[in-house]
Amino acid sequence: MAFLKYLLATGFVTLGLICCANAQSVSPLVQQFNLPSGKITPSGSLGQFATSGRGGLNVVSPNGTPAHFYPTPSRAKALRAMKPAGVAGAIGAAGPLGTPPLTYHTGGRIMSPYVLVYPIYWFPPTLQNGAAATYSSKYTTVTYLLAAWLTQGHGLNAVASQYYEIVNNVTNYIPNWGSLGEYYVDTSPYPASACNGAYSVPGVVTAGNCITDAQITAEIQRVMAIKGWTGGYNKIFMLFTARGEGSCFNSTTTSDCSYTAYCGYHSYMTTPTNPTMYTNQPYATQGYCTSGTTPNGDIEADSAASVASHEIEETVTDPLLNAWYDSSGYENGDECAWIYGTNPITNPANGVAANQFMNGWYFELQQEWSQNSGPTGACVDGSQ
Repeated sequence: MAFLKYLLATGFVTLGLICCANAQSVSPLVQQFNLPSGKITPSGSLGQFATSGRGGLNVVSPNGTPAHFYPTPSRAKALRAMKPAGVAGAIGAAGPLGTPPLTYHTGGRIMSPYVLVYPIYWFPPTLQNGAAATYSSKYTTVTYLLAAWLTQGHGLNAVASQYYEIVNNVTNYIPNWGSLGEYYVDTSPYPASACNGAYSVPGVVTAGNCITDAQITAEIQRVMAIKGWTGGYNKIFMLFTARGEGSCFNSTTTSDCSYTAYCGYHSYMTTPTNPTMYTNQPYATQGYCTSGTTPNGDIEADSAASVASHEIEETVTDPLLNAWYDSSGYENGDECAWIYGTNPITNPANGVAANQFMNGWYFELQQEWSQNSGPTGACVDGSQ
């Protein structure tokens, strides 16, 4: 597996040549993807902001499950409108969404000594109502490459290397290095929805086509058991779902849901030895979770990659939601939500601007907050 990752990263082989390296079996459906084939106990100071952070980006379910939301573009715009005119980050002005600087909270953990990313593509043939479960032509390819390459010493991930933890009086910084762990394509059916039956998004999510956080974690645990994967402080499991499949944080809410409140979130599950960090990656539907340029000619795929990078960077710096956040409870990705910078790179194949270049591919990824840029910090893309 390590050798295959090296060949892919260096460009000696193409995705088509290793289409189904990690899938349980090769099927026409898997080949279409263009891929190389509980109760949770919050710790630290989570309770200080979990349900009262401005904008409600931090939530805790009745059984104690924590999560941190990436607000939709419209919600981020509304949050910026809450800031007085002339203040950095106010609506229409460049700057942070929250109230930086980010501060380290005693006892908080980061991800180390390196990060392995495990994308899980839960793409059955149909949604719960029988409608086809679809995705754009480059959706899996672009998100897979982002997951494989983001932590491999690239500029955007370098921004995270300024953040640290203090454990037993030893200071450990986030390393600017990681890799793809493995991936998995799951074509098993979505379960009957456990979401509130009143949740739907006109033209996007039909009532009943929805899964809860409990169903998301059950799927991740099921795949981990199939593959023999284990959790730990250096692994992120990312669950991607198809177009038309919504999600809600619990079975009662109609507000803490995809496309209304969030475009993704990160959380963790406890295990007997190590926590399991995971992210929920709802489909990046146009008009709800898309923004920026399209250097790969696929607005949903390009936007999904940006959302994924946001979740990876926040999980790396604040995996247990108890390490790095500002006085509003916002994390490093939140400060720069849906901000892309000047796009200094152009994809010569289509003339579209981008802000990241990795191993021959172009990406438009939201910037991340750097405490070390300028006199008070700034949103950067790693090239500054």
